[in-house]
Amino acid sequence: MTTNGTTWRLRCTVNNRAIDEEVRQDETLLFFLRDRLGLTGTKGSCLEGECGSCTVIVDGEAVNSCLMLCGQAQGRKVETIEGLAHGDKLHVLQEKFLASGAAQCGYCTPGLIMAAKVLLDANPCPTEAEFFEGMEGNICRCTGYASICEAIKSAAREWK
Repeated sequence: MTTNGTTWRLRCTVNNRAIDEEVRQDETLLFFLRDRLGLTGTKGSCLEGECGSCTVIVDGEAVNSCLMLCGQAQGRKVETIEGLAHGDKLHVLQEKFLASGAAQCGYCTPGLIMAAKVLLDANPCPTEAEFFEGMEGNICRCTGYASICEAIKSAAREWK
């Protein structure tokens, strides 16, 4: 990473695409993804790392992109909700969220799906306690969580 004092040269991978961009030292990954790369699926709500709407996957771990500075993504692999589908084929989590009605207003949905992906990648058959621990930090104000839990559990039954 090179710097000129106020900006950094960010080199990373986002959704399997090589990125080489100049970023401000104080620029968060959330706003870089949304404003610079046009990946608006990642949402910013609380901007304090409390709600999970900005969750993305960095090197296999769920992170709050509102709290991560771009410089922290240097050399790393970032995945957003836009990177899950393959062409017209939705990821199994996206399919199950739609089928179960887990996406009502949709604001929290990308963050929930990304957190669920990390959970199921690490443990495709989580216990109830592991399930709730893996989804901790993701807030939904619309669904009451029953349909979200069903969507993730349904996806887990098809996890590869």
